[in-house]
Amino acid sequence: MTIRPASDRSLHVAFGDRITAEAYESVVRLTHGLTGAREVLNVHPAYTSVLIDFDPRRYTHERIEALVHTCLETLAPPESEPRLVEIAVEFGGDAGPDLTDVAAHTGFPPEEVISRFTAALYQVYFVGFSTCFPYLGGMPPELATPRLSAPRKHVPEGSVAIAGQQAGVYPLASPGGWRLIGRTRVRLFDPQSVPPPLLRMGDQVRFVAEARP
Repeated sequence: MTIRPASDRSLHVAFGDRITAEAYESVVRLTHGLTGAREVLNVHPAYTSVLIDFDPRRYTHERIEALVHTCLETLAPPESEPRLVEIAVEFGGDAGPDLTDVAAHTGFPPEEVISRFTAALYQVYFVGFSTCFPYLGGMPPELATPRLSAPRKHVPEGSVAIAGQQAGVYPLASPGGWRLIGRTRVRLFDPQSVPPPLLRMGDQVRFVAEARP
């Protein structure tokens, strides 16, 4: 673990530079431990690190670092089973215009890309980028495909996408440079729901291919 100031009002805690189960467990424990702490303004988890915002007029980096150590030493990993969410997806065609590019890059036919993609069990590592965008780990490494060289100005809501070894789903229409392989009608962000996001850190996701009409 490395801890360093990220600014005069933030602290960066990193658990190595590789995405592992151990690093993820530490990120989850620290995030849960700091959420709601009076010394902390915001907590920003990532794959292997946590960025902590605080008020420098009231607290020092040393105070927040001590809080980090206390959380990690006293909090046990969550014991509850992760929630599994299944998401139906229409792959290819207008819903997934980059599926053929992913197939060409990986050397698999589109049907095999879909089969391998839906066979995997995904972990929601964190939520960010835009409102409720889930960053998913667990995609088969053989499906890894680079982002687009130039981002699209408009990605439709519900687009299921690949970027490198990551998978994700666009909860809202927005610009984006990930490879679009399908689209779901499931709403990932509903302001009328409690809580509004469908997916949260720690959830597991399985994608299910919809039969074409």
